[in-house]
Amino acid sequence: MEYTLNCNGQLLDLSTPQVMGIVNVTPDSFYAASRVQSEREVSERVTQILAEGGTMIDVGACSTRPGSTPATEAEEEERLRWALAIVRREVPQAVVSVDTFRPDIARMAVEEFGVDIINDVGPNYHYQLSIIHSQLKNMFRMVSRLRVPYIYMSARSTMKDILLDCAEAVDTLRSMGQKDIVLDPGIGFGKTLEENYAVLRDLEHMKMMGLPVLVGLSRKSMIYRLLGSSPSEAGNGTTVLNTVALMKGASILRVHDVREAVECIRLVAPCSPQAINFK
Repeated sequence: MEYTLNCNGQLLDLSTPQVMGIVNVTPDSFYAASRVQSEREVSERVTQILAEGGTMIDVGACSTRPGSTPATEAEEEERLRWALAIVRREVPQAVVSVDTFRPDIARMAVEEFGVDIINDVGPNYHYQLSIIHSQLKNMFRMVSRLRVPYIYMSARSTMKDILLDCAEAVDTLRSMGQKDIVLDPGIGFGKTLEENYAVLRDLEHMKMMGLPVLVGLSRKSMIYRLLGSSPSEAGNGTTVLNTVALMKGASILRVHDVREAVECIRLVAPCSPQAINFK
C-alpha cells in the first residue's frame, strides 16, 4: 500500500511492510520472555529491535492479555515515564508508539516524551456500548488534538462487523481532523479461536478501507491453543501466520520476535503480485 505516516516530521513509508517491536514494561504480560523490568533490559530491548530491522518500538505499560485486570492509570503512567525516559535516551531518533487506551496517558506520552504514535486497544476494556463510545470519543479528540498517527483496534468478532466498526471510527476521526489512521482487526481480542482464524482468512477485505492494516498475532493463544503448546513454543507458528497476514495485505507486523518478522517480509515480497527485484 502506498501510504506514509507522519511521525513528528519523519515520513514512515508503508509501501513495504514494516515491523513494530514490542516492549512490555509490565509484570504480567502473557509472554513472560517479553517483560522488561530493569533499565538494562529496556535499553537492550530497544537497541535489539532497531538492530534487527524493526522500524517502530511499541511500549506498553498495561497488560492486554485476556482476563487480566488493567493497571491503574497511576501505575501505567509511572511505568511509562520510567520506560520512555530510557527509550528516548538510548534511541532518540526511533519511531515510538505507546500502547494505551487512556487519553491522558496518550497526552503525557506525546507532550512530555515526543511519542510518535498512539496504539489504542480501548474497545477490549469497555464492554457496554455506551462506555465504548464515550471512551473512544475522548481518545479520538485527544489524538486529533495531538496530531499523531493513531492505531484503531476493533474488538468485533467477524470481518463484516470489523469493517462496519472501522468505517464508523474512521468517519468520526476524519470529522475531528485526524490525518493518519492505521486499522487493527484485533486478532486475539473479543474473538473465539475459530473467529480469529476467520478474521485472518478474510483479512484482504480490509483493503477496501484504503488505510494501512496492523496485525498483531505474535505468540497469541490462537497459535498455541491450536497446536497444544505454549507462548514460548509459538515462534514458528507466529512466522507462519505473519506470512499469511502479509500475503493478505498487512502493512505492519507487531511482534516480539523482530528478526524473524523482518526476514518474513523479505521472503514474502518477491512472491507478491508487485514483486520487487532481488538485492
